[in-house]
Amino acid sequence: MSRFTLGYIPRSSPLHTLSGTTKLLVFLLWSILSMAGYDTRIMVLMAAGGIGLFILSGTKIREVSFIFTMLLFFMGCNLVGIYLFNPEQGVAIYGTRHLIGKGLGRFTLTQEQLFYEANVLLKYAVIVPPAILLIVTTDPSEFAASLNRIGVNYAIAYAVSLALRYIPDVQRDYENISQAQQARGIELSRKISWVKRLKGAGAILLPLVFSSLDRIDVVSRAMELRSFGKYHRRTWYAARPFTAADRWVLIVSVLLFILGMWFTFHDGNRFYNPFSCQQV
Repeated sequence: MSRFTLGYIPRSSPLHTLSGTTKLLVFLLWSILSMAGYDTRIMVLMAAGGIGLFILSGTKIREVSFIFTMLLFFMGCNLVGIYLFNPEQGVAIYGTRHLIGKGLGRFTLTQEQLFYEANVLLKYAVIVPPAILLIVTTDPSEFAASLNRIGVNYAIAYAVSLALRYIPDVQRDYENISQAQQARGIELSRKISWVKRLKGAGAILLPLVFSSLDRIDVVSRAMELRSFGKYHRRTWYAARPFTAADRWVLIVSVLLFILGMWFTFHDGNRFYNPFSCQQV
């Protein structure tokens, strides 16, 4: 699998053997808990757990390195944007002000702001690994069956499945068109400047769009010929039945979710404040 795509990677890890429904429900609980509060202690534990699950899945960093690089870039942009729009957000949240340095105008650097932005970064570290694991350890057809099992309309579930399958296809078409263009003399290697490479990549977009439209037409006609959407319910070839492991994983996940929510809100505040004995 190319490092530029994000898709299912078949393996025999314990995560791969779980039902897609189990993984989806656990991910929803994980996401709710991670978004509900800013308790640094819980987020550190969850981030460590996410890294542990990533290792357990057998997924290699190089297989998803491009995705991680893009996410790191957007995380950096988000952190910079938070500071530019409100450099005193941490002070407003935690109720204290420990000045580190004063900059131009309203731009100051405080311990509270650094701690708040570190928590935002930690929140990304909590949610990103499980989100990637859900995709790389679950077959798209099984993922669609899982969505349908929890109540999502099967047409929507099937659309999600097609989207996940479509990512590697688009990338494969892009690489094929790129090689064809280079065979015709269009230079796209790193020997030229990035501006020229960007212009060369633009020459690939038009045939890529036409090939994508052609594939969409073929798939839509095939679905129409098979009367897709005529009935309110459908069966799934790739649906995986629940096992004892699925039940235990769900039970433990629900218990940990309840414990985490109680620990986050038991004092009436979702922010962990190390700067004052009184929580804000």
